[in-house]
Amino acid sequence: MQARDRIGTELEEARQQLAALTGEVARNHDKMRRSQQRELRLLQADDMQSLFRELVGGLRASYGLQYVSLVLCDPDHDIRHLLLAGSPGVPDIEGVLFVESISGLSPQYVALQEPWLGPYAACDHQLVFPLATGLQSVAMIPLLHRRRLIGSLNFGSSDARRFTRQHATDFLQHLGVIASYCVENVVNRARLLRSGFTDVLTGWHNRRYLHVRLTEELARASREQSNLVCLMLDIDRFKSVNDSWGHAAGDVVLRELANRIETQVRRSDVAARLGGEEFVVLLPATSTADGVRLAERIRTSISATPIDLPNGDHLTVTASIGIAGTTPERQAKDLKTMGDSLLARADVVLYRAKAEGRDRVAVDSAT
Repeated sequence: MQARDRIGTELEEARQQLAALTGEVARNHDKMRRSQQRELRLLQADDMQSLFRELVGGLRASYGLQYVSLVLCDPDHDIRHLLLAGSPGVPDIEGVLFVESISGLSPQYVALQEPWLGPYAACDHQLVFPLATGLQSVAMIPLLHRRRLIGSLNFGSSDARRFTRQHATDFLQHLGVIASYCVENVVNRARLLRSGFTDVLTGWHNRRYLHVRLTEELARASREQSNLVCLMLDIDRFKSVNDSWGHAAGDVVLRELANRIETQVRRSDVAARLGGEEFVVLLPATSTADGVRLAERIRTSISATPIDLPNGDHLTVTASIGIAGTTPERQAKDLKTMGDSLLARADVVLYRAKAEGRDRVAVDSAT
């Protein structure tokens, strides 16, 4: 009888252990599934804004954390420029911190090659968790590129036991590898996209970018019933610059011209090098009169100061500018043809300005 009771007890204990193990397996399976879903969302982010928001807001909600921040070392403002180029006027993304140097933010950055977990200390962590309140424990996950620290993903919790130095860090280290790969991937993709739209010589947008943006701006002008003005600019007698001083001098003139135009245009304007010595500036939501005033400022700024050439000579150049504008009908359909027509009209009056003596602004009569 006692043996039977003992066996029954052992069987019951075995059933309980099996149930506990089964429950643990189920919980681990659920954790793994949710972890894979998080990683998939990160890997599917196809631009910097989406990825940064997923890394900060997405992980904060998924893990039930009080605060998540993403610190990225960006000494040359390269990532910030790419972010701005992707979506002009993008506001700061909450929780994303760009810094010129990462070492001074927290003492943990001195040798951060693996996740660091421990108590929150304002003197050490307030720059990594700005505006955060009530934090008790933190995890700082390094983002590495070829073992070089390029940033960190930082978790903050109001629970002092959430992140301690006794916790295993394998999972967080794996998350850091995924996050590092995703950041590198979207930044490289943004660079590649920008290179396809950028003129190498001047750093301006190129003809391809211009045609894409022209269609977009015409669509917006159609929706808002606003006027879109196109300035087409050409350097006067540019061939003689190349013939007399060489193509290196011509390149200097083109770069300096682009710089001088850029000082006059607004952030909302679209500037591109059409090719050769021709440049185009699109002015959204702008009247013809305001377009003429801007064109005159550009024309004056170009000829105001001589350009220093590589051989030490100083050359004063002038430019002619043609202006055309349009207010598309609401829900206009053939925007490509409309854009081609706008450029063609600006080109016609540009050459009228040249025929009338150069260094002047001419306006299309239909504008």
